[in-house]
Amino acid sequence: MRYDFYAYMDRMKFIKRWQLMRSVREENIMEHSQSVAVLSHALVTIHNEVFGGNADVLTTILYAMYHETSEVMTGDLPTPVKYYDKSIHGAYKALEQVASKKIASMLPKEMEEHIAPYILADESTFEYRLVKAADRLSAYIKCLEELRSGNSEFAKAKKSIEKDLHDLKMPEVEYFFEHFIKSFALTLDDLEGF
Repeated sequence: MRYDFYAYMDRMKFIKRWQLMRSVREENIMEHSQSVAVLSHALVTIHNEVFGGNADVLTTILYAMYHETSEVMTGDLPTPVKYYDKSIHGAYKALEQVASKKIASMLPKEMEEHIAPYILADESTFEYRLVKAADRLSAYIKCLEELRSGNSEFAKAKKSIEKDLHDLKMPEVEYFFEHFIKSFALTLDDLEGF
């Protein structure tokens, strides 16, 4: 029997982000998911090792890896459209759930029970909250990259996302800002080791 799950996952590289904005460098949801997974790992490590928490590392990273899965069917709806009003946001959220379930069902049953819970993340968990923060951090870093390249198109997004991140009142996010964000403004020659 043929299973299409991984062929769908491979199509993430064709789904573009930031569709309404001019970008110096395009970004797709596959590379974005990898960025969110790395940043989620950072946030869960900060939570556990710096602040004495006990969040599940594997769950956090797997939620991050699969957090854009539905978009291989739905595409990436631009943020201003997605959040224009509650009815659009609610309808799109329901569509994402349907798409996620459909894609998860494309696995053999013995695999589905181990992978589907990460595709259909439990949004009430702290691990999911860390992933959502990492998702915003990834967007913020994209803004910094575009601004560093002289693209002022991302100035308003940077300001809005930075406010959103600080409004989360998450010590993990504040720690990341304090210790890591400034490095994103540096050139390769300015980074340590070069």
